[in-house]
Formats: sequence, structure tokens, C-alpha cells
Amino acid sequence: MEVRRLLLVQHPAERMYDLIEGAEHYPAFLPWCGAATVLLRTDDEVAARVTVEVRGVRFQFVTRNRKRRPTWMGLGLAEGPFRRFEGEWQLTSLGNAGCRIDFSLRYDFENAVMRRLAGAAFERITNTLVDAFVARADALGERIPVPLPVAPAPTLRLPGTPFASAAASPRAPGAAGAPAPFPPDSRSPDDPGANR
Repeated sequence: MEVRRLLLVQHPAERMYDLIEGAEHYPAFLPWCGAATVLLRTDDEVAARVTVEVRGVRFQFVTRNRKRRPTWMGLGLAEGPFRRFEGEWQLTSLGNAGCRIDFSLRYDFENAVMRRLAGAAFERITNTLVDAFVARADALGERIPVPLPVAPAPTLRLPGTPFASAAASPRAPGAAGAPAPFPPDSRSPDDPGANR
């Protein structure tokens, strides 16, 4: 499956980027996101575990995204029920007019059972994802929180390339083989959206 969206919005690129990266807030406004935990956040990378809960289907995946704030985030999969999961967010500043969002995602589930159980629901999620972020930006305006650094736990070992070598060999967006993950989130019991 492939999804592409191009949209002009009246929000600065920096603000939209912070909203996209701030996966810890996803459960508050993405109804399908049951939980999200940011596993790592640095200047170059963000990794998170995201729980999808929709229409009786529940599954988790871990993304590992390369990033260059506020213009680009490459989406990549570290772990989960996908054979393929790659894409990118590109944000282009339009000065006082806002920014242009160019979102693309290519994915396929690893087996026919998952495709049958979750395929239609996940297709709806991906087709409405950009609209959900824009609606959230409209609601929050200048109150969009800036994502804070999250250091990996000493015992954290994400699947995929070791962090040291990943940081040592950055690739340009769109380059062949450039990694690409999906944004994550974590929610505290005090979060007003926790008991939806």
C-alpha cells in the first residue's frame, strides 16, 4: 500500500514538525493510538513503540525515524507486523503563509492474516493521518509542546543498526535505502486523554 498527501497549512513548519515528532501526545488526539512510548530522542533520531487499537484489532510496532528538524523525518520500522514500512514527512516553510506538508508512506503487512485483520483499518488510519495532525495544530495553535530529549535506557537495545553507526552515516532524504519510521508516544495516567 502507498499513501501520498500534499497539503498547504497555515502553521509554521517548526510547529507542525514538533507536533509530528511529539509522539508522546498521540493518544490525546489520534483515536486509534492506544499507547505510545518514546524510546529514544536525539537531534538526529527518534524511536518509539506505538500501540494501534481499532475495531477490536490491537498490535504494536516500533519505529526508528531519522530526522532533520524542521524540514524532514524519514520513517522506518525497527520491529512489528510489517514486511515493509517506510516513508517520510517533508515540510517546506512558506514564510508567513505557513508551510507545505508532503507525506508519503509505503507499507505492507508481513502475512495474509494480519492483512485481513488490520489492513482496512490501517488504510483508513494512514489516509486520514495528515488531516488529524492539521486538526490538532488548529486546536492547539501556539500551544504545541516542543518534544524533549529522551535518552535510551542503559538496557535498551533497539533492533536494527546500532545507534553509533546510524548517527555516523546519515543519508539524505529520498536516498536509496534511507531509513524511515513512524512517530511514537507515551501517556501518563494524569493525561486528560488517558481514559477515552
